[in-house]
Amino acid sequence: MYYALTYNFSGGCAFQIVMKACFLHQRSFTYVTHALAVALKKKYGVTDFCAYVYTRPAYNFLKSQKDINYSALLFDEELHNNYKSAELDYDFLKQIEKDYGLPNLWPYICVDRIVRFNQLVREYPYNTPKYSHEEMLKILQVKTKAVLEFLEKEKPDFIFIRFMGAVGSLLLYHVAKKKGIRVLTLMPFGIKNAHILSEEHKRFPEVEKAFARNVASPDKNNPYFAKAEKFLRDFRVKPAVYYETATPERQQIARPKQLKFLMPGNLYKSLKFLSKLLLQRFAGESAEDYSFIRPSEWLIDRAKRKIRGLIGYDDLYDKIDAKENFAFFPMHSEPDVSILLQSPFMDNQIYLADKIARSLPAGFKLYVKDHPTMANYRPRSYYKELKKIPNVKFINPRVTSFELSKMSKIVITIISTAAWEAMLLKKPVITCGDVFYNKLSFVKNCRALEDLPNLVKTQLENFNYSEAELLNFLAAMFEETAEFELYRYWGQESSFEEILAGIDPLADLLAKKLHLQKIG
Repeated sequence: MYYALTYNFSGGCAFQIVMKACFLHQRSFTYVTHALAVALKKKYGVTDFCAYVYTRPAYNFLKSQKDINYSALLFDEELHNNYKSAELDYDFLKQIEKDYGLPNLWPYICVDRIVRFNQLVREYPYNTPKYSHEEMLKILQVKTKAVLEFLEKEKPDFIFIRFMGAVGSLLLYHVAKKKGIRVLTLMPFGIKNAHILSEEHKRFPEVEKAFARNVASPDKNNPYFAKAEKFLRDFRVKPAVYYETATPERQQIARPKQLKFLMPGNLYKSLKFLSKLLLQRFAGESAEDYSFIRPSEWLIDRAKRKIRGLIGYDDLYDKIDAKENFAFFPMHSEPDVSILLQSPFMDNQIYLADKIARSLPAGFKLYVKDHPTMANYRPRSYYKELKKIPNVKFINPRVTSFELSKMSKIVITIISTAAWEAMLLKKPVITCGDVFYNKLSFVKNCRALEDLPNLVKTQLENFNYSEAELLNFLAAMFEETAEFELYRYWGQESSFEEILAGIDPLADLLAKKLHLQKIG
């Protein structure tokens, strides 16, 4: 980073911060992050860019575009194949474990759903690794060397990241931070179209500072406080999810919906995707990439999911008893990168449900509802195993989390948004992982499952909810927020021009964090 003296047409001059940006371009999200880079160039004069890129379509797009001249594109699929010719260097691995371990190297491997489980290229519940232990270490080794060389050569002033769900991206995050490079992570937080840029992926330090300031010096004239009051008032009148695609209405949960794939429009989409895979398999370079989805395996996994949906789960669902005392456990989707990152030892949800169930008072039931996006992914045997727990009731995922939260006495979660929403409705909440709303005093975080029975007892008998504390926290969050229709542009087949037209709020928030001034 350096300062340049700039002149404007009126004869004035000013010092402009000149810095080099690095972007993590990941899969289809590349179109959003590249649009952000273009906006920074046009509005704030950022001209130097480099990037770490996932998947060949994204790489080819970045190579062909003319908007940004990236000084380097570190292409993950290309460097991944280097493991095949690499020799294991245990001295090097010991050194990087010393320098960048968490505290060891397993978190880098386990967060990568392809390397660790062969998922994403195969559909959940498939979880047979493609690689041996030694091959996983080789992959980690070659990617660490590549990231170290990349950062040493490019010397970016900051890195923008949305996901850290793979070996390379998590390495980029931790190596950069260790080298003193600012890393800004785009994080949703359970409010529609609201996103935060945080320098930590498990918490929001900037929000925590603003929250402490709000608590120490309450200011009812703070515009963010008024915004927080309005949001909370509106939410309690009409609760709304932050991501509409994840609602029961948008997912194929009911058995009659299982035949919708035969409708012309849906059938066309499936055939179009299959044709794309076949073209890449026989006429493109992607077939050799480790992230490539083989057409035959896609068909097998898709057929299995459709068969599970046609058989259905209706006979496994239990009835809701409005007179019953119960705790609510909203399950996470899988494979969920948020669990792998923020709660890696809480990834067995049946095991966790069993421990929650035995932490409840006599006469209490545990209502368990799966995530709507998991419709037809899990086999019936999974839910049958869950139902072996004596005081568990398995609830139809067509029932909304709002309904269950309102009726429940307590909500216990790993780090789910459903628990955040329940907390907004004044419900006692216990989390079992690292999540931003643990900062609130009336949310209890379970660090060891042996403590769970006592935490449940405390939350049921001595729940100390504070409306003032919640409003101060929400005001602090809104102060650090960009309102941007992310899910409208990401994965919805929006044109690049549409994304670019809507990216300004995110670009402005990023510029604010970096102390950049508009040009012109």
